[in-house]
Amino acid sequence: MVKQQVVTDGAPRPIAPFSQGVRAGDLVTISGQGPQDPATGAYLHQGDLAKQTVRTLDNIRAIVEGAGGTFDDVVSLRVFLTEREHFAAMNEVYGEYVREHCPSGVFPTRTTIFVVLPHADMLVEIDALAVLSN
Repeated sequence: MVKQQVVTDGAPRPIAPFSQGVRAGDLVTISGQGPQDPATGAYLHQGDLAKQTVRTLDNIRAIVEGAGGTFDDVVSLRVFLTEREHFAAMNEVYGEYVREHCPSGVFPTRTTIFVVLPHADMLVEIDALAVLSN
């Protein structure tokens, strides 16, 4: 099986030696994304977990689309939060997002983990696994 790097201008470029995503056959793995502006790499929405969650999911969606799929092809998401108190706010906007972008009605599996993230302005990071249907 040939693996291919997935690159898109719709998500921030990595600053370390890793790929935005890797496609191997119909499987796409997506590196952890945060609330970064795709064009500048700047961290957005300081202190606003809801907006950071949407921006992070938008980055994931852009990478899946860059691989030739849609957000509905995402089968699993791992959410990393800095504060347990942020769970309810993340869960609310996350729910709205997946309902809007998963027309099949089959939502991805999800794990939520509480951690220290690599940048002080990050309240959330999310990685993903997708299986392309085309």
